[in-house]
Amino acid sequence: MKKQIIIALALSVSAFSFSQKKELKAAEKALKGNNYAEAKTALKDVEALLPTIDDKYKAQYYYLNAEALYANGAGSMNDIDAALKSLDNVKGDYASESSDLKETMVNGILKKGNKSYEGKDFSTASKYFEKAYRLRSKDTLFLYYAAATAVNVQEYDRALTLYEELKTIGYTGIEKQFFATNVETGEEEVLDKGTRDLYVKAKSHSNPGERMTESKKPEIVKNVALIYISEGDDEKALGAMKEARAESPDDINLILSEANIHYKMGNTDKFKALLEKATQMDPNNPELQYNLGVIASESGQPEDAKAYYEKTISLNPEYINAYINLAALILSTEEVLIKEMNGLGSSKKDDLRYDELREARQNLYKSAVPYLTKALEIDGKNVSAAKTLMNIYSILGETAKHNDMKAKVEALEAQ
Repeated sequence: MKKQIIIALALSVSAFSFSQKKELKAAEKALKGNNYAEAKTALKDVEALLPTIDDKYKAQYYYLNAEALYANGAGSMNDIDAALKSLDNVKGDYASESSDLKETMVNGILKKGNKSYEGKDFSTASKYFEKAYRLRSKDTLFLYYAAATAVNVQEYDRALTLYEELKTIGYTGIEKQFFATNVETGEEEVLDKGTRDLYVKAKSHSNPGERMTESKKPEIVKNVALIYISEGDDEKALGAMKEARAESPDDINLILSEANIHYKMGNTDKFKALLEKATQMDPNNPELQYNLGVIASESGQPEDAKAYYEKTISLNPEYINAYINLAALILSTEEVLIKEMNGLGSSKKDDLRYDELREARQNLYKSAVPYLTKALEIDGKNVSAAKTLMNIYSILGETAKHNDMKAKVEALEAQ
């Protein structure tokens, strides 16, 4: 009786084994014919039996399942994810085939990623680049591309996760670069070593050389900081910026980014100090001089503000905002004069003082006119400058100029 039971079980297992082989063979045949739906159906019948089948057939199942899901590049993102998980289960047998499939998937995914990138679909490109990295993690450049393209479409949470992963694995992006000069165009070209050497030998290129590329770590930590800034997490932004500046202490853009964080947080003194540091590093930068002028003006230091604005103009005579702010700086002193004029009585002494103040006010307006006129020369559509000039000419009693400017304002507002 016991013997019969043993024989019955053996027959049952044999039947299961035959069924598995048949379905796996059917799936394999379907895949060769690019019939992925049929392959998936055959593999579905094997899936329920996975706990009982031999490791050899398990490896075959997981490999074929990944191939069916990938569908020669036609699979969706979710299919690719499932294919990757399936390949992770391939042990022993089919390891070589699995490696080849991964390589095929990487090339296909990169092709799609590049196509999406060229089409400016950066969100999709980023996801493909990340997939390529997950398949071939030694190529950390793919992870860097995934993070950088995510930033392009402001997918900051995802970009931050990818950047943090790059920091964790110690990615720098430093690599040896081979180059040579194209004899025909005279331009330097970066090539792989074999191609470069071949071209030089063929005399189509000359002046071969090699160099190490710059580290991308400063850019990574900088972007992490900027993401925190965009998300309003100023404290984390400052922490990340400190790390970024430690990597690149002479990067003026990092100094300015940190300065902007402090400005946003209301740390005016720190903002000004960092701007002054940046100005020392780049004394001929009109933007820095202008920003220092704004801070000086907001801090109640009009003379300093004037000096910064004038320096801005000397560096860039077309810097329109410096002219407008100089005019605004001059006109801001009008309030003191008006207040005193309104407080005067009707005595002879008060009348004389009133005339003095009125003349001072007229001179104040006259001194603002050249700056506003220059602003309009630079930007003839600046309605604000035109309106201010119109009002000044009215107060100065210059009727013809007032009428001309009034017509200009009306024409601009009608556009």
